[in-house]
Parts: sequence; C-alpha cells; structure tokens
Amino acid sequence: MSDTVAEPEKKVGRQERILDATLTLLSRHGISGVSMRAVARQAGVALGLVNYHYDDKTTLISAALRRIEEQDVALVEPDPSKSPEENLRSALRRIADAEFLTTEYLSLRLQLWALAQAHADFGEINTAAQKRYRKALTALIRAARPDLSGAEAGRRATDIDIVQNGLWLTALLGIDRASIRRSVRHCEEIAFQ
Repeated sequence: MSDTVAEPEKKVGRQERILDATLTLLSRHGISGVSMRAVARQAGVALGLVNYHYDDKTTLISAALRRIEEQDVALVEPDPSKSPEENLRSALRRIADAEFLTTEYLSLRLQLWALAQAHADFGEINTAAQKRYRKALTALIRAARPDLSGAEAGRRATDIDIVQNGLWLTALLGIDRASIRRSVRHCEEIAFQ
C-alpha cells in the first residue's frame, strides 16, 4: 500500500521540479533560455521525463504560467479566521513580502509579462490570471466594504493591481523600502477610501 502512495507523490515532486526549473530558466534567460533539454538539466531529471509530461516548449511554459497564476490567486485567498478588513490588508501587504522583491522573482515577472506578447496561448493565460486575481481582490474589497457596488470594488481592484505591478516593476530598479511601504499604504487607501 505504501508503494502506491509514494509513486504519485514522486510523480508530483518531479513535475514540480520541472516547473521550478522552467521558472528559473525564464527568470534568468527569458523564453530563449527555455528548452526541453535545458529544463531537464536544470531540474536534474531525464529529458524523456520532461517530454513525457509536456508535449513541447509551449505546453511546458503554459503549465509554468498556470502555476504562477495559482500562486497569485493564493495571495488574495481570505483566511476564515480573520475579519474581512484584516484579510484585505493582509493581501495588500503580501505583495511586498521579501520573497517577491528578489531580483530572480522580479525578473521572472518581467519575463511573464513579455511572454504574453510572444505567443497567443501565453497571452490568454496571463489575461485569465489577471482576471482571476482582480476578481478575488474585488471580493476582498466587497467583503471589507460592503457599502461599495460591485463595479466600484472592481474599479478599485484594477487600480490596486496597476499600482502593485508598478511596485514590482520599479522594485527591480532598486526602489527603497520606504517607497514600497508608501505604495502598499496607497493601495490600502484605494481599497478603504
């Protein structure tokens, strides 16, 4: 029985390593640095295993983009033990966590935005991801500010998303922590005004 449990976990672990390797290569070298062979080498797995899970470079990068989408949506997942206001503040502050302000992560973000222009499938994934993120952020705003209309909460979510993306873009250029904190406070002002 333990062998049947271990095998699916091993399979997921390998796929996670493959996607991690894809994201690492994207952040360091862009789309031109991603090949099935380079991903296999970076992940420490056989090329055949990468080919087994992903038909080609497009399906591999698409899977990596969907993984980032899930991580982005998790940023705005409410915690049932917190109040709506706490959930919203937590989500707005989370994007300035140290893990998201590393050169590697910010470089990856730039590559993900560039990928939207490189291939229609990537653009669709990015657009769907942005819509899901904004929808979840809108829900957080509506929960914290039930007096707002859905349209107004959506407008605020869009404005916040733009500020957050600008924060990430300029943080790569070395913007100081005080400016980042002010940007986060500005997002809170937009949400709670």
